[in-house]
Amino acid sequence: MTTITSGDANPALEPLRAKSGWIIALGAVYVIAGLIALGSVAMTTVATVFVVGVMMLIAGVAEVFNAFQIKSWGMFLLWLLLGALYIVAGVATFENPLLAAAFLTLLLGISLIASGIMRIVLAFCMKEGMPWIGVCLSGAITLLLGLVILAHWPVSSIYILGLFLGIDLVFAGAGWIAVGLGLRERA
Repeated sequence: MTTITSGDANPALEPLRAKSGWIIALGAVYVIAGLIALGSVAMTTVATVFVVGVMMLIAGVAEVFNAFQIKSWGMFLLWLLLGALYIVAGVATFENPLLAAAFLTLLLGISLIASGIMRIVLAFCMKEGMPWIGVCLSGAITLLLGLVILAHWPVSSIYILGLFLGIDLVFAGAGWIAVGLGLRERA
């Protein structure tokens, strides 16, 4: 495995180096979008729920369409039912986005708790000499985050999804900016 230093000419990176300005611009757009999202986390939560609703509707229509491609009667009903459930769930997100946000936040909190517990268990099962402390710390933070979300649920559902999206956009943008600047340095 080779490492790239500023003196190395890696032909695979040349197309990316030529576009480093665009990569930095993409990162800036992400950061700006993230800051806007953080400026109005409640509105961002509602927008997130609407996007989830649209995806559920698309998936539901695809499932129903797929049901008519199935030749066996039992499988047809199963696919049709699955598609109908997706469509109903998608419509429900449009009818009551705050209820949908509450449900998604509840699932998020439970998932974070389960993930945190599993990481902590994994950390204590790691063999000597492995970086178990980092895994354990990561699990503890994830577990605490899930507990905080559930402790404030359902009120937290108004802002959690928007907050997480905003934070994710800011960090993703910072990452893209770092990649673009790194490519410029190695040009």
